[in-house]
Amino acid sequence: MSTTPTQQEAEPEEQYDSALVTARRQLERAATHIDVDEGVIERLKHPTKVQQVSVPLERDNGEVEVFTGYRAQHDDVRGPYKGGLRYHPEVTAEECTGLSMWMTWKCAVMDLPFGGGKGGIAIDPKSLSADETERLTRRFAEEIRDVVGPTKDVPAPDMGTDAQTMAWFMDAYSMQQGETIPGVVTGKPPVIGGSYGREEAPGRSTAIAAREAIQYEGHEVSETTVAVQGFGSVGANAARLLEDWGATIVAVSDVNGALYDPDGLSTHEIPTHDEEAEAVLEQDAPQTISNEDVLELDVDVLIPAAVGNVITADNADAVEADIVVEGANGPTTFAADTILEERDVTVIPDILANAGGVTVSYFEWLQDINRRQWTLEEVNEELEDKMLSAWADVREEVEAKDLTWRDAAYVVALSRIAEAKATRGLWP
Repeated sequence: MSTTPTQQEAEPEEQYDSALVTARRQLERAATHIDVDEGVIERLKHPTKVQQVSVPLERDNGEVEVFTGYRAQHDDVRGPYKGGLRYHPEVTAEECTGLSMWMTWKCAVMDLPFGGGKGGIAIDPKSLSADETERLTRRFAEEIRDVVGPTKDVPAPDMGTDAQTMAWFMDAYSMQQGETIPGVVTGKPPVIGGSYGREEAPGRSTAIAAREAIQYEGHEVSETTVAVQGFGSVGANAARLLEDWGATIVAVSDVNGALYDPDGLSTHEIPTHDEEAEAVLEQDAPQTISNEDVLELDVDVLIPAAVGNVITADNADAVEADIVVEGANGPTTFAADTILEERDVTVIPDILANAGGVTVSYFEWLQDINRRQWTLEEVNEELEDKMLSAWADVREEVEAKDLTWRDAAYVVALSRIAEAKATRGLWP
C-alpha cells in the first residue's frame, strides 16, 4: 500500500514524542554552536545508570500487586543527581532517562551544583488510597535506598507525588539509616525541613522568565495578554503573579477545557487543581474553549504549563503568540520548535523558565545541611537573583551567537558541564 502525504508528515513527529529522543536531538543541535569535545557530547547522550526495581504493594483488600519503579541518573560531574519522582501509568526507563538529561541541563543553566536524575513508578496514583500511597512510597524508598542520599541523589516531587510523598520517603530512608536525614529529598513540608516557596517556585520562575522576555522584546507587562494551558501549581502561580504585575490573563485551562475572556480573568478567584481538582470550567467566564484552542489564541504570551508534546508539527503554524514560555517539561516537540523558529516566535525553554523548582530545591538542600530555615522572603529574593543571573547568561549567548533561546540555554549548560569534565578528567 502506498504511503499518503499525511502519513509521511506524521511519521517524523511521532518519533519526537520520546523525551529521550528529543533531549538527544536538542543536545546534538546545541553542540554545533560550541567547541566541545565530541567525547563529552557522546557521553552526555547516555545516563550513568538506570535503576529498575520491583515495588510490591499490599492493597487495602489484602491483595498484593507488584509495580515497576525506576531511577535514572544522567550525570553527576557537577554534583549529586537531582530530579523528581513521578507516579504515572506511562513512567518508563526511557522517559526517566530523557527527563534526567533535561535536569542535567537545567541545573547547569542555573549554575547549581547538581546533575540530572529522574524516577518514578508506573502506576495510576488515582487508583491508590492514601494508605496505599504511603506503603508504596515507603517500599520504593527502601528499594532505591542504596542509590539515593544527600550527597548521591536527591529526589523531589513530580507528577502524581507531593510534599506528603516526600515526607514518607524521607522518613522511610531515615528509619533505615538510623538517623533523621532531611536532605535525602526536597519538596518536603516546612515542618520537617522543607523550604517555604518550594511548591510555588516553578510557577514563579516561569512568570519571571515571561516578564523578562516581554521586556526584552520591548513591551510592557501591563500591556500584555497571556494564555495559560494548565492551571496546576506551575500554571496557576505563573498566571497569578503575572496578573499581579499587570498582565491580562485571557485564558486558563485544566484537563476539561479552558475559560476565555479577552478582557481578562481574575485568576486569584479560580481554584487551582490542588485547591479543587478539575474546577476551572465551573467558574464564570464569557466563553469556554478547548485546551487545543488555548494554544492557538491571538495573545502576546502563551504559557504551556500542563504536559509535554502539546505544541507539535501539526499545530505549530497555528500558534499566534509572539512569545512561548515553557512552564511544562517538554511541551514543544523538536519539529515544532523548528517551525516556531522559522516563524520568529520567541520560545523560552523549560530548562530556564521552570527551573525555579530545582533552584528552590537547592535552597532547601542547603537549609537541611545547615539546619537553618529561610523565610519566604529570603527564598523569593534568592530565586529572583538566580533567575536574573541565568537569564543574563543565556541572553549573552543569544546576542553573541544569534541563537534561539533554547540553543543559547544549552550552550550555557554544555559549557559548564564540559569545563567540569575537562577539569576532573576521565578516570582511570
